[in-house]
Amino acid sequence: MGFNDLLLSVGGLGYFQIINTAMLLLPMLFMACHNFLQNFTAAIPAHRCWLPSLDSNTASYETENLLLFIPKDNNEKPMNCLRYRKDLQFVWENSSSLLNHTEPCEDGWVYDNSVFSSTIITEWDLVCDLRKMRQIAQSIYMAGVLVGAVLLGGMSDRFGRRALLIGSYLGIAVFGTCAAFLPNFITYCTFRCLCGIAFSGVILNTISLILEWTSPSGRIVMGTLFAYSFTCGQLLLPALAYGIRDWRWLQFTVSAPFYLYFLYSWMVPESARWLILKGRSQEALRNLKRVAKINRKGEEGKKLTEKVLISHMKSEVNQIKHTHTLLDLFRTPGIRKVTVCLMLVWFSTSFAFYGLGLDLQNFGLSIFLMQLIFGSIDIPAKLTAAILMTYIGRRITQCAVLVLAGLALLSNAFIPQELKILRIVLAVLGKGCLAASFACAYVYSGELFPTVIRQSGMGMVAMMARLGSMVAPLVLMLSEISVSLPTAIYGVAAIISGGAATFLTETCNQQLPDTVEEVEARSQNKVFRKKILKKELPINQRELQQMVTKEEGIPNNIQSQLACPKRILVETV
Repeated sequence: MGFNDLLLSVGGLGYFQIINTAMLLLPMLFMACHNFLQNFTAAIPAHRCWLPSLDSNTASYETENLLLFIPKDNNEKPMNCLRYRKDLQFVWENSSSLLNHTEPCEDGWVYDNSVFSSTIITEWDLVCDLRKMRQIAQSIYMAGVLVGAVLLGGMSDRFGRRALLIGSYLGIAVFGTCAAFLPNFITYCTFRCLCGIAFSGVILNTISLILEWTSPSGRIVMGTLFAYSFTCGQLLLPALAYGIRDWRWLQFTVSAPFYLYFLYSWMVPESARWLILKGRSQEALRNLKRVAKINRKGEEGKKLTEKVLISHMKSEVNQIKHTHTLLDLFRTPGIRKVTVCLMLVWFSTSFAFYGLGLDLQNFGLSIFLMQLIFGSIDIPAKLTAAILMTYIGRRITQCAVLVLAGLALLSNAFIPQELKILRIVLAVLGKGCLAASFACAYVYSGELFPTVIRQSGMGMVAMMARLGSMVAPLVLMLSEISVSLPTAIYGVAAIISGGAATFLTETCNQQLPDTVEEVEARSQNKVFRKKILKKELPINQRELQQMVTKEEGIPNNIQSQLACPKRILVETV
């Protein structure tokens, strides 16, 4: 008897779960918007030096006689960061002789406003020597996401999922609104970082409240809906950005709905499982009766009492009495191998995913169209990952999608910039494989870590994913050394992590491990199983009982046959 049995009695997948999940997933549409927002709010438009002699009255990017004042680049366009010196006596017939007589844009810049009326780049002149500030701003936001994952996960276990979720909704609303109307770059980065912290609070507690109110048979469906809600957010963002070309109003638009989510989130019930574990059984009882009523199982709800709740949760309460720490993830060889390999998988997947997804202007196509394509590829990619995991297994799927993503990105690093279509095809293939890797990693990691340290393990790999997303924008700075260098780094990282995944054990159609000892036994028997022979031996029930009680090496599946046959299969070397 456990909480799952208790939940099934009041409806583990009914009207309540549908309504609850819909309420929790609606805000997820705007969560992806915040992650990829800087593709549009920090877009770098075409720009040139401000020229006192030409731009004193009106400042237009396209101006007659412009090339008499600004040198040309390799594409026969005005250079972004240089102009001819003011004190030169121009010789119009031979302006090429002045190429060595240039100076930086000391008076500011003029921007092409044909695509965006305003971005943080044009607002604070984050170009030329300050161009790196764009990537730093995104890394600061991702650092906030990392801090939120570390802090709010433990706070959720202490103060409850609902309280942290409500606070995180309000945090995104307030901090996002402030970021939209602050006057300088430093305060903008500060409040974007705070938005990142609140982002983690929403993600962690949304998935917890969905799964803890759903029976095991419905969790795959709910987990898939959770993943696709993030994908839909990637498709919503380009539509919003296309209609709102000013960065401040776009930032406000993706933050303001969280005021509404904050208001209705008070109707979301706290996890009954968490309430019982915290000794608040009366609140849990009220919530369960409410769920039973919504799921049209009022009679079953009336039968519930505090004693029934406590009796169902006895095993869970006993489990939490045995404390485990993060050191348990590295203490024994089997768990250590799982932890290290999954850390590489999560870091590289997030590292390459966000590195690729935050550099859309590099492809030379409409940024709105690129965001739409990059978001759309996630739909078939995640579906394909689910099918492959079911029929060929988790390990092969995880390895294959990472290696394929790495090869696509590494190949793209050596494709000439002129071959835009080929570069876009390879980039989209890589993005899709990375999305599939995320979908696989969520399932695979949960199946590899044992129950007693599963939350700690998932928290550790989630931290590595956030670290990867934080480092990814900084690697884009290396494009000043070589345009292909960042893409090559992303590709190599994906291939290395795909190789690391080969050391993991397969979990398809296997029971979830509950203890560290089970994981260690599975790891040690990986090669040993290949040498096992099966012999049919006559045996009676009394002899079998003696074997189970005396020999620790007898497989667990024999215990299920205690009451039945006179002949069983015994595994021997």
